[in-house]
Amino acid sequence: MRDLPIFVVMRDRPVIVVGGGLVAARRAEAALRAGGRVTVFAPALGDEFRALRDAPNFVWAAREAAGADFAPGSLAFIATDDDGLITRARAAAKAAGALVNVADRPALCDFLMPSIVDRSPLVIAVSTGGASPILGRMLKARLETLIPAAYGRLAGLVSGFRGRLAAAVPSQTQRRRFWETVLEGPIAEAALAGDEEAAKARLARAIDRWAADGAAPTGEVFLVGAGPGDPDLVTFRAFRLMQKADVVLFDRLIDDRIMTLVRREAERIYVGKEPDNHEVPQEEISALLVRLAQEGKRVLRLKAGDPFLFGRGGEEIETLAAHGIPFQVCPGVTAAVGASAYAGIPLTHRDHAQACVFVTGHGKEGRIDLDWKALIQPRQTVAVYMGLRRLEALTAAFIVHGAPRDMPAAIVDNATRANQRVVVATLATLAAEARAAGLKGPSIVIVGTVVALRDKLEWFAPAPAEPASRTAEP
Repeated sequence: MRDLPIFVVMRDRPVIVVGGGLVAARRAEAALRAGGRVTVFAPALGDEFRALRDAPNFVWAAREAAGADFAPGSLAFIATDDDGLITRARAAAKAAGALVNVADRPALCDFLMPSIVDRSPLVIAVSTGGASPILGRMLKARLETLIPAAYGRLAGLVSGFRGRLAAAVPSQTQRRRFWETVLEGPIAEAALAGDEEAAKARLARAIDRWAADGAAPTGEVFLVGAGPGDPDLVTFRAFRLMQKADVVLFDRLIDDRIMTLVRREAERIYVGKEPDNHEVPQEEISALLVRLAQEGKRVLRLKAGDPFLFGRGGEEIETLAAHGIPFQVCPGVTAAVGASAYAGIPLTHRDHAQACVFVTGHGKEGRIDLDWKALIQPRQTVAVYMGLRRLEALTAAFIVHGAPRDMPAAIVDNATRANQRVVVATLATLAAEARAAGLKGPSIVIVGTVVALRDKLEWFAPAPAEPASRTAEP
């Protein structure tokens, strides 16, 4: 995230507009609508200014802006094609401490003008950082159709009762849950339908009930699978739960881009675990989930892939159930499914495999203890989690127990992420080729004749998503 999206309080803020054409008029109109005091500097004004010239906060100066016309903290919009005027006006504005926007010159801007969806007091801004204003306008058009004007009335209704709720319900957590209940229930539906008086009456009664109950917040745990890395694979339900959390427990396999989807105000607790180096033992993680929920918090336990497939989610919900803690489980795209799809290797195929087995290469006390007779079967694919660190022993064990040395095998490293790499070989050569490639993990090993299909299908596999900017909020 290169630019920080903020909303500036414009009431009585001085605004300088340099230019008398269409773009300048649009900048002046937006500033006036938000309550700014606008002065336009231009030898002449186009017809686009006709409706603005009688506005009480509008002044036209038929000359070039000088340094004394700008003030610290003011906004300066420069909307002209005259390069010399742009240079002079920008220099004067910067020297005075004003923030500058130069139309269609993002490199010269202190701030950018987004595409705006106005449902006052609800306002949505869309920006592409100057990369593609047309795309921003297209997304604005989509949002215009998705968000009816009635949402402005709903926001106004909430605004009118915030002070009353704050006085009646001192707990910030309870207030947030109250508004979530209101905005997802019949009170909001009444407001959106235009029955504002009924919505107000119901909202007042709801506040009185919450104040009278005075109950402590009820804790809950959300066990959520975040997928293997690409944020596009996060489910709608997972996103909703991520937005409700008071606190989130996450580990090292959670991609930075996934964390940007979590509610911004949620407390973040890193419980990262690495092979043979568990920073927080599983028993402590489970106990922490219980303690936080007993404090009345909604706890998001965010896991890479799917929580019930080698994610130890079963152990955690056993502990929660033993302590009577309410919980929800949200499945995610598991790593093997994501890896196979993004690598162009189907896990099953009518001509190759009618079964697929998921196993872990990281057993208790470091032993690879698998049912080799069940694994080494014809027309079957084996997907191995956590197999990279013991890849030589793993592939050797396949061969010792009867798998052909030339059986196709692959390893998908950092599946679905921008740094995804795929090594295709045979059981006899996979370990050496993975070592030569310097793979670091996390990785999924795929064994079976389906791997031979990658030459045909890899061009149709989805491309891994671009990495998040390192300046993005964690």
